[in-house]
Amino acid sequence: MQIDPHEPPLSAPLKLAFDYTRSVGPLLGQFFTALRERRIVGVRGSDGRVLVPPAEYDPVTYEALTEVVPVASVGTVVSWTWQSHPLEGQPLDRPFAWALIRLDGADTPMLHAVDADGPDAISTGARVHAHWVDEPAGAITDIAYFSLGDTAEEVPEPPQGLDPVTMLVVPSWIEIQHTASQPESAFLRALEQGKLLGARTGSDGKVYFPPKEANPATGQPLDQYIELADTGTVTTFAIINIPFAGQRIKPPYVAAYVLLDGADIPVLHLVADIEADQVRMGMRVQAVWKPREEWGLGIDNIEYFRPTGEPDADYDTYKHHL
Repeated sequence: MQIDPHEPPLSAPLKLAFDYTRSVGPLLGQFFTALRERRIVGVRGSDGRVLVPPAEYDPVTYEALTEVVPVASVGTVVSWTWQSHPLEGQPLDRPFAWALIRLDGADTPMLHAVDADGPDAISTGARVHAHWVDEPAGAITDIAYFSLGDTAEEVPEPPQGLDPVTMLVVPSWIEIQHTASQPESAFLRALEQGKLLGARTGSDGKVYFPPKEANPATGQPLDQYIELADTGTVTTFAIINIPFAGQRIKPPYVAAYVLLDGADIPVLHLVADIEADQVRMGMRVQAVWKPREEWGLGIDNIEYFRPTGEPDADYDTYKHHL
């Protein structure tokens, strides 16, 4: 198959995101529970210092710390820097200061945002107070930001009967502009046309699917592109029985490595139209494509693989691909 080497590579924004869920433990649990009540607490170390946010273990003796100490929601700016162009997910959508703030009653500073009308409005030694969100949930973001001034906000009585905070969910993400390599771009453009494209070095090299930038064994460029069949053999597989956040398919289902006919590297995909406990190594399968109008630049143009009904492949034909 001929590929135009002068065709520009594909490029698109890519966002990777997940929710990081962790248990907070008994000490941090008290810290986050207090934040939900619009209070701030620290912990006393062996040297008498009050640490905010609380450290679980003493920085001097390394022993577990347990003495929780209330501190004020008012404090002093120890140092600061100006954020002139706020980013998505930051505390404020307008320019603000990041500051280390030592709260009254604490001996260590905590990092948070300070709302100020320009860098000339804030200085080291400035007095600030916490501004709380309307509906605290038990996270550091319950403090929306700090405002200039040393008068603490009036806060309502906390709700009664709530369980202590024991878990914390933190959304995490990164956004990049991904530019595909020439072989990857050729592979993706072929998928958009309903073709499965592999590549190899020379006429007798291993056929890689998807194509890589170079042969990982020799470092030589993959210079020959080959259109592969959409049939293949299941080499290994896993039955997914456990649900997880963001799962789009109801368990149980099968994720399998499928060795396409003519390829030397199997590709991971779904196997369906068969009971999960009936999937087996050596089973012959064929791609089930989405409707043509739903095709894009992705391997998900193939919805899944299903059994062809052919006899299973001989073990010797795929044993080197396990």
